[in-house]
Amino acid sequence: MNKKNYINLAKKSANIQIKELKKINKVFNNSFVKAVDSILNCKGKVVLGGIGKSGLIARKISATFSSVGIPSFFCDPAQALHGDMGQIEKKDILIIFSYSGNTSELTNILKYANRFRIKIIGVASKPDSLLLKASDIKIVLPKVKESDVTGMVPTSSTSITMLLGDCLATTVMHKRKFSKEKFKVFHPGGNIGSSLLLAKDIMITGKKMPVIDFKKKLSDALRVMTQKKLGIVVVLQNKSIAGLFTDGDLRREMKYFSKNTFLKEIMTKKPIVINENMPASKTLAIMNEKMITSILVVSDNDFKKKHGLRLRGVIEIHSLLKHGLK
Repeated sequence: MNKKNYINLAKKSANIQIKELKKINKVFNNSFVKAVDSILNCKGKVVLGGIGKSGLIARKISATFSSVGIPSFFCDPAQALHGDMGQIEKKDILIIFSYSGNTSELTNILKYANRFRIKIIGVASKPDSLLLKASDIKIVLPKVKESDVTGMVPTSSTSITMLLGDCLATTVMHKRKFSKEKFKVFHPGGNIGSSLLLAKDIMITGKKMPVIDFKKKLSDALRVMTQKKLGIVVVLQNKSIAGLFTDGDLRREMKYFSKNTFLKEIMTKKPIVINENMPASKTLAIMNEKMITSILVVSDNDFKKKHGLRLRGVIEIHSLLKHGLK
């Protein structure tokens, strides 16, 4: 076979799935609304279940719910017979995926949920299936054409099931006013977490900041610089930023002044500042561009005024690197 045909075959498969996924709009009905309301009003956990490929999808959707602050876990219906069903309580909601809806391994977990009045949201393609008959909320998936050469391997059917689960999750997120800031709380590590960090999340504050009054001398600044170990001192006048003096300034200019020189004579006036809500990644870009190792942070309101800037914090390059920013 000509290897160029690989691309044609892949495109054909993709196009079939893209066409079939448009059928998802048929699912957005009163049952979908009831499912979203049930999740929003759930006093317990959102428990996901499924067998085989549907089980893999259920695991993924459960992980999505957990990642946005909705308590959730996956329960394998086949293993539930051996004690796992004890994790499911009356205040929980059980969401079960099964494209056919007639998977025999679902029988016992459905009986358990019905017996203890645990609400079931069933997702299947057959309205008369075992799963949907046992469900309190019935979400009927449209029949779709599989995208493989036999038309039998679960491809389009798994994709549309996954899409439905993601739509449930994203709709709930919207109604709960989920934000980037909240997302950051549940993703403190990894690329996503670091990309959401703001300047105020990593800045040095309070007594750790190397600050000094503008009336002080170089000898006083050296003492503060040594004590705080950031290689800078921020010069303040009436609690506002008057200037900045760095160890680089000291090395370059030491021969021109003495320890008795007043800081206001040698400091860098109008140092670079950023606002506290600037993304940390952008902060790093500015520091690289300006070739500086520390930067001063002020409030959003002060940043807009451009004068009378009050110091909120200091960001040092190693703090950014420590949080995985590059």
